[in-house]
Amino acid sequence: MVIKTDLCSFSEWRIYPGHGRRFVAKDGRLFYYLNQKSRAFSARKIKSQEIQWTVAWRRLNKKIKTDEGAKKRRIRNLKVQRAIVGISLEEIRRRRKEDDKTRKAQAEQAAREIKDRKQKQIETQKKKPAAAQKVAQKAEVKAQQKAQKGAAKANKGKK
Repeated sequence: MVIKTDLCSFSEWRIYPGHGRRFVAKDGRLFYYLNQKSRAFSARKIKSQEIQWTVAWRRLNKKIKTDEGAKKRRIRNLKVQRAIVGISLEEIRRRRKEDDKTRKAQAEQAAREIKDRKQKQIETQKKKPAAAQKVAQKAEVKAQQKAQKGAAKANKGKK
């Protein structure tokens, strides 16, 4: 047969059925006291660690062995990967698995592409001045033709 016992809120001794008192504080907390002595100490707000006959004092002064095996085990946080805006989770995992050789190869390829683009820009810029020269030549030819027409009209008016 199992007997239900409570622990005294002050002394931490066992309270068997039919003994002790239960005290309900204004905020609704329950306190169990073994006897009037522990109730009075608690009412005077005396720490149970300062009174030698309490379990708290015995534990503090190493008179009682405490169960070290009963320490709470910390649960380690698992790292959760989330996708970043613009990159999917699969892409992040794929990039992590890549080795240095493939990364270097990709970097070199990207550098080559950038160089090619710059080279094309330079070539198109070189072609543009040639086209601009042609436009300028056409403008000069038109100006000469206008000048000739104007001179021809002026000569007609003199005759």
